[in-house]
Amino acid sequence: MQRTPILPNLPGFSFDKNLGRTRFHKSQHFDKIHDGVYYLSEKADTNAYSRYSSIYPRGEAPEIPSWLAYDGQRLMFKAFFQETVQERWKTAFYIRVVNISFFLEDGTMKVVEPSVDNSGLEQGVLVKRQRIPIPDPVKYRYYDILDLNIGKEPEIYGRVYKIVDCDKFTRHFLTRMGIPVPDPIDLPKDPYSKARKEKDETFPRKPSRTVDTLGNFLKYDRQVLRFYGYWDDTENLLGIVHDLELHYYLSDDTMEIKEIVPPNAGRDSGPMFVKRMRIPKFYTGLQPIGATDPSTVLNVLGESATQSYYMIDALEIGKIPSDHYKDNELGIGAEINVFGRRVVITNMDAFTKEYYRRKYGLDDFTPVERPKKDYELCQKVERYVPPYNGFGSYEDSLGNCFTVTPKPPKTDFIKFLYHDRQGFDSHVLRFRARMISKIPNNEERQFIIRVFLMDDTISIFELAKRNSGFQRALFQKRMPVMLPGQDVFTSKKPGYYKPQDFYVGARVNLCDFHFEITSADVYSLRYMELHCQKFPKADRKLIMQKLRKSLQPVYDEFIGTYTPCKDAKDDFRVLTYEKLKEALRRYMGDNITEHEMITIARYYSSHEKKESRSREYVRSLLHTELNRFLWCDLDRLEEDLHHWDRNRTGFLPRESLYTILRGCRIPVDVELLNSVLDHLCKAEDGKLDYNDLLRFLNVTIDPLPPATPVNVKTALWWASEEQPDCGSGINWCDFMNDLDIHT
Repeated sequence: MQRTPILPNLPGFSFDKNLGRTRFHKSQHFDKIHDGVYYLSEKADTNAYSRYSSIYPRGEAPEIPSWLAYDGQRLMFKAFFQETVQERWKTAFYIRVVNISFFLEDGTMKVVEPSVDNSGLEQGVLVKRQRIPIPDPVKYRYYDILDLNIGKEPEIYGRVYKIVDCDKFTRHFLTRMGIPVPDPIDLPKDPYSKARKEKDETFPRKPSRTVDTLGNFLKYDRQVLRFYGYWDDTENLLGIVHDLELHYYLSDDTMEIKEIVPPNAGRDSGPMFVKRMRIPKFYTGLQPIGATDPSTVLNVLGESATQSYYMIDALEIGKIPSDHYKDNELGIGAEINVFGRRVVITNMDAFTKEYYRRKYGLDDFTPVERPKKDYELCQKVERYVPPYNGFGSYEDSLGNCFTVTPKPPKTDFIKFLYHDRQGFDSHVLRFRARMISKIPNNEERQFIIRVFLMDDTISIFELAKRNSGFQRALFQKRMPVMLPGQDVFTSKKPGYYKPQDFYVGARVNLCDFHFEITSADVYSLRYMELHCQKFPKADRKLIMQKLRKSLQPVYDEFIGTYTPCKDAKDDFRVLTYEKLKEALRRYMGDNITEHEMITIARYYSSHEKKESRSREYVRSLLHTELNRFLWCDLDRLEEDLHHWDRNRTGFLPRESLYTILRGCRIPVDVELLNSVLDHLCKAEDGKLDYNDLLRFLNVTIDPLPPATPVNVKTALWWASEEQPDCGSGINWCDFMNDLDIHT
């Protein structure tokens, strides 16, 4: 801002304007002659003719034009003017409030009247933005900041405004410029606005009675309180206790009631006992039509539809007050009147309990007992089932007792879906067993017992030796087997063998044939260990607790007798399975089974069990079978492998290789095929090298001499092994650390 140039031009009081100036050219700018015509003229020096005094010392004011220094800044004044009204009853004038804006950048002014609803006046901008001249007798001067202040009455184009207030910025700016600003002045009362306000308060023409429910809808949408209760109707003839379910919607305070009809109750009920609505507390009868409308329209003059007048009943004459139930009146033990029926709330769900706990601080949610129904007070009589007669299975005979037309027994489909075959996961436990008999020939007979987990059925297959006099065939078909020693011919359902009854070392009586289980395949052992909560004989933690309890008194003797020597190569101690078995038999006797010892040996196995059949032996058997059947489709097999391996990685999953080999009809037994896949090279992700498979099947490159004729189906089967798959030894250090016995 610049200092005012109004000073006496006396010697010693004038200043040289060119002092410190380096540019003496004339500034040019475009000036407007009239619309569309401009010319280049000299730019006026605005530094020497500033309208406001400077706050900087003489000669140190920054050279900034006013349109840039005061850009976007304006002074705001609140004013009013009085307008005379002719021919209006009880009102001689209006008091109209306006806002006067003074723009500092160019000294322009604007007068705006704020809009008022239903005022009947043209409001808005009364005077557009412009420089407003001061009326006569002052000539050639415009309104400036010195002419606008609280209490002054500027005349703008014949209309006198009185300024009564200003905003905070205006008061601060004028005070900084040295212009005192008085206190605000109260606006005079407008008689018309006052009379209109009193009239609206006493007798509104269109009263607004709508209830805003948007807030509750946004906050409680999809939140429903659920209560359980009953309606006792036993006082009436043939009345019963009705079980009800109440739903309270928090979004709009409505309720709906649903009746819970038990199955086979002999009566029918609609979908809802009471539809969703606001249930009143006091019910006297049906309300007249229009009672629920927010307003009532009165016909005050005329009966003709074309020449009649209507108005809103502001006095609410004839309105029937109604009150409905809310959430604070509901709770366990509360009684509500549902259109004359007494409904008692007995319980609520978890969400409702949490809602009352959080909002009302309730903690006691003890359910209330409801009255007993007639059939509940009577003693239940169990259905009499005649005893089993021995014809067919127990389930078949039981079905004849319930219906005239026999129906097949229902299958547990959930168990079937979970334990059905899924890829290589067959869900079939296979055990090798021998028969226990007083006949010497029967003691040498070997059997395979298969337990199907999907329906707990059992099948037995006999492994007969050649020239033994017994046939290699199915010994017992797949069927559920009853437990021995129980009375079958009774009404009680007999017990059957479960998968938990089968383990290595167990003795079972299957249809009066006694068997001793000697071994199990790898899948059965692994499945029982993975599901040890169902198979306690394969639970390592339970077995270790049993060992810890039994070996505690003889721990020193056990350590001194069976501690193995340290291995020179691997630098750790390894105890063989035979030694472990001997030690546990010695100190525990019959308190431990062979299956439990196998579980311990498999868990603490020092390294994998050595393969009893070498790669060369399996390859020799394979070449013998291929030459015997004259198989020569190796090229076709290679094409199929490349078709499956689109990326030419050279590796495929075991399942894919098995499918390809079976699809190409390799003339070998399934056991030999699985043994071949077991001896192939593997990648880190478990996939097999099919190039190694091609070399394995090639009988022209590096051929092997024919193998001794053997029964491939039995020679490579898991049941032909003499010892169970429990590794070649156990890690003694890990076993003793987990045993954790302190003397």
